[in-house]
Amino acid sequence: MIEVKPCSSVEELHEAVGAITHYFGWDSSLGETERFAQNLDVGRMHAALDDGAIVGGAGAFTFELSVPGGRVPAAGVTVVGVLPTHRRRGVLKAMMRAQLDDVRARGEAVAYLWASEAPIYGRFGYGLASLAGEIELLRDRSAFTVPVPSGVSGRLVDADQAAATFPAIYDRVRVERPGMFARGETWWRQRKLADPAQRRWGGGPLQRVLLELDGEPTAYALYRIHSSWEGGVNTGHVDVIEAMGATPPATLAIWRYLLDIDWVAKVTADLLPVDHPLFLVLVEPRRMGFRVGDGVWVRLVDVEAALSARAYAQQGEITLEVEDAFCPWNAGHWRVTPAGAERTDSPGEIALDVRELGSVYLGGFTFGWLADAGRIVELEPGALARADDLFRTSRAPWCPEIF
Repeated sequence: MIEVKPCSSVEELHEAVGAITHYFGWDSSLGETERFAQNLDVGRMHAALDDGAIVGGAGAFTFELSVPGGRVPAAGVTVVGVLPTHRRRGVLKAMMRAQLDDVRARGEAVAYLWASEAPIYGRFGYGLASLAGEIELLRDRSAFTVPVPSGVSGRLVDADQAAATFPAIYDRVRVERPGMFARGETWWRQRKLADPAQRRWGGGPLQRVLLELDGEPTAYALYRIHSSWEGGVNTGHVDVIEAMGATPPATLAIWRYLLDIDWVAKVTADLLPVDHPLFLVLVEPRRMGFRVGDGVWVRLVDVEAALSARAYAQQGEITLEVEDAFCPWNAGHWRVTPAGAERTDSPGEIALDVRELGSVYLGGFTFGWLADAGRIVELEPGALARADDLFRTSRAPWCPEIF
């Protein structure tokens, strides 16, 4: 019989994480797990045991998630896996049950994740909530339609200097962009600014650049140069890991810097927002070859708290008839207004599963879009349009890193 329990030591955490690293072919050391545990509490890793042996694991970071007009306590679900010896035996379901019960007990209204395999998490109430893009742009096709702001200066910095300046820029973006989460100092040091060899993937050392606009730090980028030559011509590329501008001019400036790096043929980047300004500032935006894939998946663990934590675009109300088989405390009729959400006995105007509620929560998808896909049902004529007016956001959700 499978038993699921929180880990009680770094050694147990190490074994539980091994259920997912098995599939990536990683041979992580206990020392690496100890560093990982600086950001993930040992007790937030659930281990599945069969006769005392750990055969699966599911972890969760403690996050503060940016939502439209606000922030909400959230679980950043991570390192979920079951060893191939125990697949199709209900191990994942048991871990999801224990994890979501724990998330609820901690008062976190939302759980969200990056899905390694898209079909898995809908069964547990997660809905696709954002899209992410990747590009591959030749430098000689990177001309802008607008001038780069004047008064820009840049300098390469070390990890300590980056840790002192980058977080403030990131936080200015985070409070305005749904889908991002707050990063603590340890997260910055261990996950963003550290440069272990196994993260280089054939590239050079991590480069950290800080841009100042009129003397104020306003943008940064993390990138690696992958150098290669053919027939005496450089065919290498700059791999952009993260580029962040606190203002629109700063965003243009940091991308102009990246696109102007010499001795490379192209620039690549992924995990980009689908409303990236490059679409409108490049002379030839099609040259990016912008490819779109799924981003984060969101699960409302407490419908009332989650819906009440975000802002709404205008006055009005909508009554949602929510189904939630895995977390039945969420099922029922919910009246949503700019003041928040509350249970109601009024008839539902839109019927949907909690999965679809997760899809619209950050503003990545609309009720109308979901209805066109046959995912929700309009019970009252005009309800879809009213719901979209209420839930409308000005920015596409974006999470700039996989956690």
